[in-house]
Amino acid sequence: MHKEILEDIGEKELINRLGKFMPKNQISDDCALIKTKNENLLVNTDSLVENVHFNDIIISPGDLGWKAVVSNISDLLSSGSKKTIGITISLVLPSRTEWIWVEELYRGINKALKEYGGIILGGDCSKGNQKAISITAFGIQGEIELRRNACKSGDIILTTGIHGLSKLGFLIKNKIYFDNDISLNKRLISKSIEHFCRPKVYPNFLKNLIKTRSNKKIKRIGCTDSSDGLFQALQDLASASKCKAIINYEKIPKDKDWPRGNKWDEYYFFGGEDYELVFSLPKKWAKNLTKLDKEINEIGFFTDGEPSIEFKDSKKNKLLEITPFKHF
Repeated sequence: MHKEILEDIGEKELINRLGKFMPKNQISDDCALIKTKNENLLVNTDSLVENVHFNDIIISPGDLGWKAVVSNISDLLSSGSKKTIGITISLVLPSRTEWIWVEELYRGINKALKEYGGIILGGDCSKGNQKAISITAFGIQGEIELRRNACKSGDIILTTGIHGLSKLGFLIKNKIYFDNDISLNKRLISKSIEHFCRPKVYPNFLKNLIKTRSNKKIKRIGCTDSSDGLFQALQDLASASKCKAIINYEKIPKDKDWPRGNKWDEYYFFGGEDYELVFSLPKKWAKNLTKLDKEINEIGFFTDGEPSIEFKDSKKNKLLEITPFKHF
């Protein structure tokens, strides 16, 4: 009799099954909400595993430390955190790991915390056959709750920044071969490597949301981040909110030197690790926010229908046949 393995069921189904052991709706977002007497807490855990997410050839320990923190803070921000309290760190390391590697990792962690707030609260160390860094981050829930299941039909879909750059940086660091007719300029190469090694997040995002809110009665909006790619972020929002996402390909923000072609569209939509925010707002609110913050772009809208993604230009729907990144 065939026994199910994780490769067969995939990450999403694994999370759904684990959800049966938790309170209702506990797995609908990356962050857990803990209600307290004074201010509610947001808690997030994210792990990076050697030879799955990193290796010593493509990223330095300092950059890895920075990235490990940013991946967690991105999840906190995408749930509406107004402040990062701190983090705990769990390390799994082979016994032959050099101390300098660990020291540089923690220097990178502290640089990110100095930039975005929070302190190291503690952690744990254990021996293993390969390196793994697991960080749990604690934040304070802000005035507006950002949740994957809060998108509504008629909402405008928006995104911060540009996608695909981290994927390109990863490919460049891995010396992946590009077609001879593709010439990447130095600026794009440098920018992509920086996005891969030292991604950034948007600490003022929540403040700008509050500043531009047209209806103060609205306390929840739909949001997630693009750590697993823009397509996966849109799919998660559509599935959790039970509505259809219509994407306008022509409005997708790209770097001015981003190459054209199907493969480059694939890198853009399915690359991952960009840590941009993907969210939805009522029309008036969306207009106010894009006027205030020029790094935020409207890319489509939600409508009634089966939870799914469609392009306004049906010719682009072939992109949707591509399989997103899988952890198993």
